[in-house]
Amino acid sequence: MQLGHFTIETISGGTFKTDGGTMFGVVPRALWEGVYPPDENHLIAQATNCLLVRSEEELILVDTGYGSRLDEKHRRRLQAESGDPLLRSLAAAGVAAEDIGTVILTHLHFDHVGGVLSEDEQGQVVTTFPNAAHVVQAGEFQRATSGRDELRAAYSAEWVTPLADAGQLELVEGDVELRPGIHAIVTGGHTRFQQALVLDSDGQQAFYAADMCPTTRHLHSLWCLAYDEEVLETRRRKPELLGRAVDEDWWVLFDHDPDTAAARLVREPRREFTVAEALASL
Repeated sequence: MQLGHFTIETISGGTFKTDGGTMFGVVPRALWEGVYPPDENHLIAQATNCLLVRSEEELILVDTGYGSRLDEKHRRRLQAESGDPLLRSLAAAGVAAEDIGTVILTHLHFDHVGGVLSEDEQGQVVTTFPNAAHVVQAGEFQRATSGRDELRAAYSAEWVTPLADAGQLELVEGDVELRPGIHAIVTGGHTRFQQALVLDSDGQQAFYAADMCPTTRHLHSLWCLAYDEEVLETRRRKPELLGRAVDEDWWVLFDHDPDTAAARLVREPRREFTVAEALASL
């Protein structure tokens, strides 16, 4: 996708499967399975649609998938890919890990932050992108490293503290411009400090919604994830920001949709929003 002076590509951080109910919370299966059919084990396929943004200044990566360090138990349970799918995808795009100048992390769950660390030939944990600043909301980092009992299933400090130790962590606060033309919007909801992104260049905009709206099946304000920390905040912010996307003619980019990487939306009275134009990949 060419967006002004930005060139945006979908980079896979790996496919995986999860129980369908976790992706739709209180929505009855009789409703969601019609638009997102599960397999015989009640699992639905998910992508990790990371972004490679080529700007005039540098190469920017948005989110990193689950990486190469899942243990075998979790890899089998998730039916996740082996090796490092993110680095394979970057290589296919002609990009080496050393070429990335900035990594922007929408939040610090495993399927977004897992690719920031790798193991070297001696089995030592190293940062995957040695020349990159890793940008995340300060509140998100604090919660991920707090060790609070109620957050332990969502975060692990081990996923992110090596970035701080390596001097590669850049903490920001609130709705700020992270890099020229790339603006953070703290959505809350899924995590308290999740940040979505608006990419803005030459009068064209794209909105990376992160897990506020992970697929085109989640456009309705009530169709939210069981994982959302503050589901009422998701229900409040989603129609607000998707409505802005319609009014200002933004592309909406989906981080977990296996079929649609980007779409333009229109309002639809019964379902709130629907897809007017879709792109399978960028």
